[in-house]
Amino acid sequence: MTVLTHLQAAPAPSHPLDSLGGLRRIHEALLSDEHPQPLARAFLEDHLLQAAQLEDELPSDPAQWHAWVAEHCADVARQYADYLQQRKAGGARQFFSCKAHALYFLQAVAPTKLVDGAWLYGLLGQWRDPRFSSLISTYLEELGEGNPAQNHVVIYRQLLAEQGLEPSSPLPDERYLQGALQLALGAGGMDFLPEVIGYNLGYEQLPLHLLISSYELSELGIDPYYFTLHVTIDNASTGHAQKAVQAVLDLLPLEADRRDFLRRVSLGYRLNDLGQGSRAIIEGFDLERELLAMLERKCPFAQHMHSDYCRFEGKTVNQWLADPQQLSGFLQAMQDKGWIKRHEDPQGSRFWQLIDGDGAAMFGVFSAYEKQLVHDWIAGDWISADKAVAFRRRPSVPAPIEVPEQDPDVQRLNAALQGQDAHTRFATLIPWLAPARHAHPAGLLATRHFIQLKSGLR
Repeated sequence: MTVLTHLQAAPAPSHPLDSLGGLRRIHEALLSDEHPQPLARAFLEDHLLQAAQLEDELPSDPAQWHAWVAEHCADVARQYADYLQQRKAGGARQFFSCKAHALYFLQAVAPTKLVDGAWLYGLLGQWRDPRFSSLISTYLEELGEGNPAQNHVVIYRQLLAEQGLEPSSPLPDERYLQGALQLALGAGGMDFLPEVIGYNLGYEQLPLHLLISSYELSELGIDPYYFTLHVTIDNASTGHAQKAVQAVLDLLPLEADRRDFLRRVSLGYRLNDLGQGSRAIIEGFDLERELLAMLERKCPFAQHMHSDYCRFEGKTVNQWLADPQQLSGFLQAMQDKGWIKRHEDPQGSRFWQLIDGDGAAMFGVFSAYEKQLVHDWIAGDWISADKAVAFRRRPSVPAPIEVPEQDPDVQRLNAALQGQDAHTRFATLIPWLAPARHAHPAGLLATRHFIQLKSGLR
């Protein structure tokens, strides 16, 4: 046994973030860990310090917030009316230059959209307290109230599937920041109540980018329902934006330090501004850079798969692919040889013919998004408003999702609920409404049970 003397220091306890490293691993840990509170606390404390460095945009008097939210909503409506007028006058899309650009955006924001509403999960245990009713109602609406056709995570998963995008595709680490913050707030629960309701206040305001994204996604043949749904439920009259303000007013302390409570609400509000927002992600897209990055990811798998029959500028395809630094030159070589005809219909390019269609020599080599990158890069200036959706997956109409009674988790949940009194049933149901579970069959069923039980006890 080692005895510590006064000359020896006990090892410092490890920081919960130290062993995880990147934001993606933190996001995954918060989503999968059944007891993520220490990690959530450390993560939030670190980022609240960062938020404190940002400008405070909230009016100092909470009594002004309803009017402030209404004014913001009216301002967004005016800006959107200007946008529509520009488009009707023949103006170009402002967000998405091509369909690949839109798919890039959908993939980039997936880590946040796939935990939609998570910041409110930790408040479900306050279902008895009427002051929390608007916050709990908001969370249950994010969950579609147990209806899979309205569950936001289910809807976004379906959107990704329709476009051939993989939820687990690797992304730059910063893409996981906002989703990790939402999960951490949900895990922090009542310990971070002011920060949770402050974050909720910021997140539920109607942003202009939501309206423009919906319009342009539709133009590009992408179902905008996930985004239009948020346009309607985040309104400042009866929607989540209004409820967010009322929640702060309902939960303000009567005798405790209101000033400190509001300070923490403001910090939670400013957490929304950490990391890259939707506009920054959209503006950061470069088609050729994304194309080259995609080809570079494929090089290790492709550089030994081609025959030596075909040569470009004296090099075989395998030789071109042996060094990622040569990829730009390889694309130029294919243009010089006539295999790629830029700024024309891609159907006229031999390279496109090799990758598109059931009989194509490289059928299945590229995913739907990767093919869209190739298609839109070849098309270049040829793409116009009437040609923008020339290449797209045929949208699938998802069949209604029913909760299967044979699902083992559904069976286990039903068995667990048998014979339980109301309060015990709540304790059984709430874990199934967690961010990692509510979009699954048992989670959808548990959400409906939770709502029915809560309504019955009013």
